[in-house]
Amino acid sequence: MPTSPDSPSRRTPSASSTSASGHQAAARQQARRGNWLKTLHQWHWISSAVSLFGMLMFAITGITLNHSGAIESKPVIETRTAVVPDAVAEALRRLAADEDAPAERPLPAEAADWAAEALGISVSGRDAEWSEEEIYLALPRPGGDAWLRLDLQDAEAEYELTDRGWIAWLNDLHKGRNSGEAWSWFIDIFAVACVVFSVTGLLILQVHAANRASVWPVVGLGIVLPTVLILLFVH
Repeated sequence: MPTSPDSPSRRTPSASSTSASGHQAAARQQARRGNWLKTLHQWHWISSAVSLFGMLMFAITGITLNHSGAIESKPVIETRTAVVPDAVAEALRRLAADEDAPAERPLPAEAADWAAEALGISVSGRDAEWSEEEIYLALPRPGGDAWLRLDLQDAEAEYELTDRGWIAWLNDLHKGRNSGEAWSWFIDIFAVACVVFSVTGLLILQVHAANRASVWPVVGLGIVLPTVLILLFVH
């Protein structure tokens, strides 16, 4: 006997096909969610590995900077003197007398090599302040200060180094003070890694927020608390 178009035997394959399609769509969605979460975790751990040392150092020096007044530091000052050789002194006098030369320029290679040998300092490529009486080089450094003065009249060199200790050194690295271009690049790369670490962490929290009721209240507290402190107590 022919089966009517509305009979159950006709409807069952259609329902099974719809159910299978629904399962496949759900599986694809679940797979996409899993891949997205895997990518987030990968970027999260990579950025955390890159920023681990910097984050620890900047966190510790944040405390030392915040309590710098309570941390005593006694500067240690070291002075070195030397007599400038006649040939080097005469060459410097000729260069200093050149009115067309800029007022700030590095020492010539001969003088820089002598300073490295006689005083144990590197001044190659550093700008100096020139006059007919003396040449002065400011040599700032993390955690201290230094300068070199070349007396062109008496052919004497005086170098002074001030060391304020390792805590001051770390604090200056935190601020990027007199730390050089390489360290400046490190701070920029570290900052980008911290941004990636924070953003991927927030997206991972978003994925898991449905099963963790405390996620958004804690995130909100982390935003509201510093904002209230700034508005009420920072003037």
